[in-house]
Amino acid sequence: MNNPSSFNHQGIVGGVDTHKNLHFAAIVDAYDRVLASNSFPTRRHGYKSMLNWMQSFGEVKRIGVECTGTYGAGLLRYLQQFGIEILEVTAPDKIDRRKRGKDDTIDAENAAHAAFAGIRTVTPKTRDGMVESLRVLKVCRKTAIVARRIALQMIQMNIISAPEAIRELLCTMTRMQLIRTLAAWRPDLSGYRDISTAYKIALKSLARRYLELHDEIVDLDAMISVIVDELAPELVAGKAIGYESAAQLLITVGDNPERLKSEASFAALCGVNPIPASSGKINRHRLNRGGDRAANSALHIIAIGRLRTDARTKEHVEKRVTQGHTKLEALRCVKRYIAREVYYTLRKRNNFINSTQIAT
Repeated sequence: MNNPSSFNHQGIVGGVDTHKNLHFAAIVDAYDRVLASNSFPTRRHGYKSMLNWMQSFGEVKRIGVECTGTYGAGLLRYLQQFGIEILEVTAPDKIDRRKRGKDDTIDAENAAHAAFAGIRTVTPKTRDGMVESLRVLKVCRKTAIVARRIALQMIQMNIISAPEAIRELLCTMTRMQLIRTLAAWRPDLSGYRDISTAYKIALKSLARRYLELHDEIVDLDAMISVIVDELAPELVAGKAIGYESAAQLLITVGDNPERLKSEASFAALCGVNPIPASSGKINRHRLNRGGDRAANSALHIIAIGRLRTDARTKEHVEKRVTQGHTKLEALRCVKRYIAREVYYTLRKRNNFINSTQIAT
């Protein structure tokens, strides 16, 4: 272990490789030389010990942290209280990993080097406002929808293979008639050894599960709508922008939209910016298949909605098609324009909130 007293006059940069139970930290000096490394538990006292350990080597200029949205979320919240610049470090270079190998200490050192040089780093989401609440509720809703769909599929599969008497009784009902009928059944639970009774017990259980999940989704939708209305009423007032799409775009931007420096950076984050793919005499762009695909999907849904209901969007797509583009290529252009509109709407809303807080 190096003696920290000899480095107290220098500024240092930290790097952290985050895990479930232990965080591995490393620090580099003003010349990007590794000074020391250590590991700390993923608890509040561990975060405090890590910060004190780093500060014993000098003033902490910035810290690069991996996975600030998962294993590093708690550390991020703790460090932000002290006004330290935190950078999220992305995956290390594969060539360097092949040369040096991989372990947690090396990953922490790579994070420190990246934070020092300002490469492979982005400004992390603060995750300290209502957008984080929105994200948690939306994730819960998504899993509930998946579970509800599985329950419905299991009901339909069981009806197909059920005894003839059960199948004939249920085959003509609509979906909700079927679900409510099954949920109201009162089979003899002691007769589960009988095939018909077992089918009735299983179908009743699946129907009740479906209804419980349905009610849960309705409650979550109401909460999500209220948060979206409070955060960005101008966004849902836009053409063909529903609460689900608006919620996803808010989540993609985060609680600190100022981290996005331009509307082009937001477009890149959503994966709707064209990527240069020119070579020699050929000048062309290709589709960006990266970015946040959930945000890309939200923009696509909005674009489809506007193509059906908005005259300007229809005219633009028709113009692109007459120029030789496909309809899908024209929609990609529309998604890019929508991303620009969403960015300025959210930035304007954020500036309004900040000015209101300052005035208060």
